[in-house]
Amino acid sequence: MLGRGRTGNAKFVKQINRQGILYQLKKRGQMSRADLAKHTELSRPCVSALVDELIQEGLIHEVGVGESKGGRRPILLEYNSQAQLVVGAVFEGSMLHMAIADLHGDLLARYHTRLVQPTDGETATQSLEAGLAALLAETGFEKDRLLGMGLGLPGITRKRNGTVSYAPSTGWMGLPVQQEMEARLGVPVTIDNDVNMMTLGEYYRGVGKGVSNLVYMYVGTGIGAGIVIDGQFYRGSTEAAGEIGYMMIGPVRKCSPGGYGAFEQNYAVPGVMDKAMAILPETDPAVSVVKQLVQAAGTNAAARQLLEDVYQHWALGMANLVSVLDPELLVLSGEMIHIGKAGKNRMEELLRQWVPVVPQITFATLGEQAGLVGAVFSVLEPFPKQVT
Repeated sequence: MLGRGRTGNAKFVKQINRQGILYQLKKRGQMSRADLAKHTELSRPCVSALVDELIQEGLIHEVGVGESKGGRRPILLEYNSQAQLVVGAVFEGSMLHMAIADLHGDLLARYHTRLVQPTDGETATQSLEAGLAALLAETGFEKDRLLGMGLGLPGITRKRNGTVSYAPSTGWMGLPVQQEMEARLGVPVTIDNDVNMMTLGEYYRGVGKGVSNLVYMYVGTGIGAGIVIDGQFYRGSTEAAGEIGYMMIGPVRKCSPGGYGAFEQNYAVPGVMDKAMAILPETDPAVSVVKQLVQAAGTNAAARQLLEDVYQHWALGMANLVSVLDPELLVLSGEMIHIGKAGKNRMEELLRQWVPVVPQITFATLGEQAGLVGAVFSVLEPFPKQVT
């Protein structure tokens, strides 16, 4: 069990015992050496020696004295969550969002920039370099303290081998993106699909916390979903699970390799915007198209009709997800957060007509922060087992 002492190969045992001390401090907060000996089942001399090493390395520090239990007041120790740091970065539409976080996943500083359009791989990489430099300058941290960067990218991203299979917006198709990013940025990089990162964020820190089976549905420039089954993120055999933009919903159009799918061609933001501008020429492309439709629907019959069409087709995608995955929770995000309670009620009404069981449906709560939190935790996911 993690957090308990071990015996055996000396080098391996020492590492495991160090992990046990860090685990207890992270789990329980401030502790004395005596408390650590009790909870790790290690001897006090062993704990003292390991604690001295960990203090020298900056992984833990002394934070004061505790209450006496009959003898001298004990010196309290605390896990240093800023011994190493993590960077999260997500490309979302025309924006790049970045943040630097501690080992608890708490964001310490953020950076946002609008990308020059059209965005290609080189432009995106340069934006990442500038953002990383800005974050390090703002926080005063050195790059050698970075554990790594989690990077959320559009398209079908293969986390296991660090490549992107399909990327309609950047042209990164079949390229060793992770390897190139690591060479350019000088830090270890973990890549994943942008919607997967958002899903991880809501799962760890948002509305999905504590939920074992959930689907996160995102509508933006494209349409995608993140899937968690029995507490495990599901990516599929080629890591293309959740690419629901390719569902055959709406008028079927030709989909070129690396291009947008039928569902997103028709009912992602660009498709809906085209429909809205045809009936409402005053529609502002810089403002949420659904928000504008909801506002206009009160007095404009054409806007009401288009909004109903959008609800019905989004609900068709939700029905497909629910029928196959039977999630406990369905999280609506991106453009969908602008539909309000009335819009959510309408789609729930449609789902009750189409599927036997309707899960709890709720809006994402972290907003643009979801992807950043997920990107950070994509690096931290294996880290607690090794260090914390």
